[in-house]
Amino acid sequence: RTIRVWLKRDSGQYWPSIYHTMSSPCSAMAYHHDSRRIFVGQDNGAIMEFHISEDFNKMNFVKTYPAHQNRVSAITFCLTSEWVISTGHDKCVSWMCTRSGSMLGRHYFTSWASCLQYDHETRHAFVGDYSGQITLLKLEQNTCSVITTLKGHEGSITSLWWDPVQRLLFSGASDHSIIMWDIGGRKGRTLLLQGHHDKVQAICYIQLTRQLVSCSADGGIAVWNMDISREEAPQWLESDSCQKCEQPFFWNIKQMWDTKTLGLRQHHCRKCGQAVCGKCSTKRSSYPIMGFEFQVRVCDSCFESIKDEDRTSLATFHEGKHNISHMSMDISRGLMVTCGSDRIVKIWDMTPVVGCSLATGFSSR
Repeated sequence: RTIRVWLKRDSGQYWPSIYHTMSSPCSAMAYHHDSRRIFVGQDNGAIMEFHISEDFNKMNFVKTYPAHQNRVSAITFCLTSEWVISTGHDKCVSWMCTRSGSMLGRHYFTSWASCLQYDHETRHAFVGDYSGQITLLKLEQNTCSVITTLKGHEGSITSLWWDPVQRLLFSGASDHSIIMWDIGGRKGRTLLLQGHHDKVQAICYIQLTRQLVSCSADGGIAVWNMDISREEAPQWLESDSCQKCEQPFFWNIKQMWDTKTLGLRQHHCRKCGQAVCGKCSTKRSSYPIMGFEFQVRVCDSCFESIKDEDRTSLATFHEGKHNISHMSMDISRGLMVTCGSDRIVKIWDMTPVVGCSLATGFSSR
């Protein structure tokens, strides 16, 4: 139930300069660096705003926003419109005026709203929910309109990242995968990234170096190279029989009867998307250009077409050594902070893996 501001002392150690106890457990936070305003969401649905002094040794309470009826899951603050936008477990996104503290609008979903990204120029909000759906909303002063919904994950959306320059949306989910949605391209292009073995907890896209940093609940940290031409994963094809040997699948009663054969289980090749039986897909292979960083099922003919150089990894993997629940990056300095379920906060120097030069804007600590 506490908010702490940690300052790095001359000894190189971090010590809390402010310690503030809240009335309810804290569930989400947004900090606006230029105005030194901090917004803290709580389990009771309220958002509290504080202002931090220049020396970071004092925290002044500003106001409380009655944003939700249940746990606040994500918060963002827009200085130009003076809005605080949030999502919660009451299945809604709300936007409130920070000048008056009054509610401007709400939009409800069918599932818990779990994460949020906001485009400040266009007033578009991206809301991920526990059903695995992402909703794109256009927010107005007192109303909003649904632009589109994005469906591609098989698990709840756990994290979102919006890059307003390239107009790319990245989503991480409990299905262990990441999807890049090319919103600006308007062609519906999606790229699948699979390299984690647990749910993806946080993502951050570094526009300067075209790299994506992702963290998962098992402590895995991945840095993806997005500065290459990647291939889209194919749509899975439907068929009543194997598209290689034409043996019937187990629900194809007629063909089973006609050929006097037992039906087989259906699988799908991750490279071509064809429906195949187990005998025609005995091989496994990684295929990083399509986002498969570990071995997945491929049909025998696709396996033969994959060269050794096609298996070269397009991501680097690192061990966080604690179960990561939250991550944030200071891109300008190449620093990352992770918070674990073990109550430990770790600060990482990411410059060796995300680039360190004047060209990228990073400088050594």
